[in-house]
Amino acid sequence: MNPYFQQAAFRQSAAHAATLPQEGGAEVAFAGRSNSGKSSTINRVCSRRGLARTSKTPGRTQLINFFSLPDGAQLVDLPGYGYAKVPDPVRREWQSFIEAYLGRRACLRGLVIIMDIRHPLTGHDRLLLAWAGQRQLPVHVLLNKCDKLKRGSAASTLLQVRRELDSLPGEISVQAFSAETGEGLENLWKQLECWLGRQDEIRDEFSVQ
Repeated sequence: MNPYFQQAAFRQSAAHAATLPQEGGAEVAFAGRSNSGKSSTINRVCSRRGLARTSKTPGRTQLINFFSLPDGAQLVDLPGYGYAKVPDPVRREWQSFIEAYLGRRACLRGLVIIMDIRHPLTGHDRLLLAWAGQRQLPVHVLLNKCDKLKRGSAASTLLQVRRELDSLPGEISVQAFSAETGEGLENLWKQLECWLGRQDEIRDEFSVQ
């Protein structure tokens, strides 16, 4: 359990660019295919089971949800992609909204892309990785649901994905993860804390102990 992330609280939802909250502290956004376990990952990070709510119909949620942290930083839950059957005009509007957030948000420090380790690097994942590379936005890939594979298979998939990501432009890291069991959570916390500028605070906390 991480006391800093445990203090996360829902701030607001945004349905279009005009309703985005005013920029302030650093932000890290979470993206992923609708059935990748994105909401469960955020809940695991914050040790709060119901903080990010899962939709009964995957892919239907079209809101960007903001969760505030004690120092003004925020975790941002982007709508899932690649699953919902919605009309093309709605899909285009939805995509435009997400691109507007990712492209114009000056306080955005990094993007966590969550993939099902059994089906990594889908077409939508690749498009988002390419887009982040063009924007020079750091990316941390989570190969979620690693508990669903045997350890050898999970390690092999991680190695294969890492090799492919190494060939892509931009700053991209990757790890195996399980929102179900918490495997890999410490590494994820470290990455988030780095992006949110928490290194000095962490050193101070340890020096007091």
